[in-house]
Amino acid sequence: MIQDFDTFKAELSLSKEEICRELYQENTDKIRIKKETTATRNLARIIDSTLRLANSKGFHAMTLRDLCSDSGLSMGGLYAYIRNKDDLIHLIQSHGFKLTRRTVLQYIADIPDPVEKLSQAIRAHVFLSELIRPWFYFSYMEAKSLPPVEKQNAIATEREIETIFCNIISEGIEQGVFREINARLLSSLIKAMMQDWYLKRRKYREQGVSVEDYANQIRELLQSYLLPTSSSSQLASSRRATSSAT
Repeated sequence: MIQDFDTFKAELSLSKEEICRELYQENTDKIRIKKETTATRNLARIIDSTLRLANSKGFHAMTLRDLCSDSGLSMGGLYAYIRNKDDLIHLIQSHGFKLTRRTVLQYIADIPDPVEKLSQAIRAHVFLSELIRPWFYFSYMEAKSLPPVEKQNAIATEREIETIFCNIISEGIEQGVFREINARLLSSLIKAMMQDWYLKRRKYREQGVSVEDYANQIRELLQSYLLPTSSSSQLASSRRATSSAT
């Protein structure tokens, strides 16, 4: 269960390391470094540097020499991990896809209540997009220019995330917790709202909106729409009582 953003941030640092280790294990046919600890650490450096450069000057304008300079690896050291920028894109996209899927599913596992499950899914996705915003931004902005396979994977992953939300909403409808609506359409709208956080950061920064504020606003908006009127009123009263008590 996600309690707050700081706790989520501490927990995620371990997941990122695990993902880089998985990337190494899945690409041992391409990566020439045999020591897993070293390879995992350097993959994280390569990915972080790529995202930093892609967001500052654009991925297609970035050269492998730029990447060496930013990451601190030599050209020979870099070639021990990738042969070209297509290999690099594969690593970047695989890293983000795995982390997004794992994070959202992890935080909704074993939650029977659709209301709480939807709340946790929203927080997990919005909080994650705050922590690895460069990847989310990169994936969105570079989608049109990705190689065909990576483009298909990006589309499939976006649909998979929407399906997670669609399934939660459908469960709520089947249980009589949520009112009858178009679950697929609403899940697409939820994805669009979550995208707005990492694509239009300046707008929310100028409003003084924190990542927790934004996640809570989406959650409350959806609950007011999905819950029957009586349930919405009871939930609001309960929150006010809790707020007053604290």
